[in-house]
Amino acid sequence: MSYDERAHSRGVILQPVDSPDVFVEMVREIEALGYSNLWCTDSSLHARNCYAYLTLAALNSSSLRLGTAVTNPLTRHPGVTAMAIATVDEISGGRTILGIGAGDRPLLAFGMKPTTLDNLQRVVGDVRQLWQGETVESSGPGYLLRDARLRVGSRPRIPIYISASGPKTLELAGRVADGVLVLAGLFDEAIKWAVSSIEKGAAAAGREERPHIAVCAYGAIDDENPKAALAAGQTIASWFPQTAPVVCDLAGLDPSLVTRVRESYEGGEFQEAGEAARLLPEGFVHRVALSGTSSDARRQIRAVLDAGADSVQVFPLGAKRMDTVRSFVECFDGALRDHP
Repeated sequence: MSYDERAHSRGVILQPVDSPDVFVEMVREIEALGYSNLWCTDSSLHARNCYAYLTLAALNSSSLRLGTAVTNPLTRHPGVTAMAIATVDEISGGRTILGIGAGDRPLLAFGMKPTTLDNLQRVVGDVRQLWQGETVESSGPGYLLRDARLRVGSRPRIPIYISASGPKTLELAGRVADGVLVLAGLFDEAIKWAVSSIEKGAAAAGREERPHIAVCAYGAIDDENPKAALAAGQTIASWFPQTAPVVCDLAGLDPSLVTRVRESYEGGEFQEAGEAARLLPEGFVHRVALSGTSSDARRQIRAVLDAGADSVQVFPLGAKRMDTVRSFVECFDGALRDHP
């Protein structure tokens, strides 16, 4: 299956927090379960190096498409990123995807703010030129490229997915990306809005087809202990008031509560936002995250696909992450049977 096919597919997003030997076992099981994609986060100080772990994944799988979910143009120079992905692509036999975004909460530890969308668009263009063997001259905020070219060969058209949750970034992804990693919750109104924004960008760029739309499903599935699943989902739910307030509006979250959560969440990664997470009502958590039973997850996946997404990528949270990965397969397959 090529990266841009419209056939529904599923993937797993992992933070490289497990030891290498444990991670390798996870990779092997994820492939055996029939997943199409495996992504590693680039979480700077919060997890191990994503390119080292993608290399482990490449050497211990044969069919998984492997990507960053996501890196940014600030903690690594785009030229370094271009070579890193090209190297993993060569090791894996052409199975990589570059997932990139403007940057998120982990940048705070480095005293950085997210890059501008203009700069993100420049990065996408410069990286593609490097992969195509061109000599690149590029100047602007954040980085320079002077008489720059890759001294080793690269697959010229490695897919680039942009992570997006706001309207302007979604439209940018629609204009220039091969795919979009959408962080907009798991409910009908938000996914339809995200799809519309991406399609608007694609139309503005005169593209015949929109990019592949991959929705990120954070959280946990737990039939035996739904309260534990809810607690896992609360952590990512607290991220939305900070970074994707439009999703909060679409979900009908009280604006005063959005303000309270923003004031309580000043940390880095979303897992550190425990106090803010406890402020959120269960109804909101269930709309934006996997946070209940298998039947709940199946309903959410079906809603996402019905709203126009091409694939769903599960980001397991909580104490039993691989249990969620296993359960997600059955939930996804059930949702496909329900999907027209």
